Amino acid sequence: MAHCGQTMQGAFVWSLTFTDVWSGWTENRAVWNRSARGVVEAIGDIERSLAFPIEGFDSDNGAEFLNHQLFRYFRDRPAPICFTRSRPHRKNDNARVEQKQWTRVRQLLGCDRFEDRRLVAPINDLTSQEGRALRNHFLPTMQRVSKSREEGRLRRRHGLPQTPCERLLASPQVLDEDKEQLRREFSALDPFDLQARLEAKLKKIVRLVRRQTQMPRGAPKAA
Repeated sequence: MAHCGQTMQGAFVWSLTFTDVWSGWTENRAVWNRSARGVVEAIGDIERSLAFPIEGFDSDNGAEFLNHQLFRYFRDRPAPICFTRSRPHRKNDNARVEQKQWTRVRQLLGCDRFEDRRLVAPINDLTSQEGRALRNHFLPTMQRVSKSREEGRLRRRHGLPQTPCERLLASPQVLDEDKEQLRREFSALDPFDLQARLEAKLKKIVRLVRRQTQMPRGAPKAA
């Protein structure tokens, strides 16, 4: 998602959203100007923090994903990861991610233009710590379990609300040692403390954004 404000011209911060299709576990990272190197570094950081292995990776058709650098990242390992992409001009192929773009990024960070590179670090600090823990461990979501057409009407049925963490703990596909890691992580968390820390970090980001908008046009920005 582009933090571009009213124009796509120039360099600015982008937010990347990664969602596990089965559990809904979601990770967010910010990168500067959608560079291939920045995307690979963000994915590596996410992979190291996950309590389960990545078995497949499906992206949209942006050049930040469809490049040799990311392809080699998934291929050049003892057990290569299957790398696929959505169909061109079919945004609904990534519907679960598109939903998270609004709830995890836009509602949190707003629609301002982030053209100061120094914003990347505090945004990643917020999303990889408090944002990640609060939303994956404490905020339940519903997932559709079936869709059918009955008497000319489309019927969608959803399962009971669960957090992404609860879905992973209930999965027979997740290893016991990975589940134990999730339980340890959850037991050390306090949702009220997480929310207070998230709001404090968000205020610092807002101050940085306001400071960049108050800079005179043409003034040098951080490289």
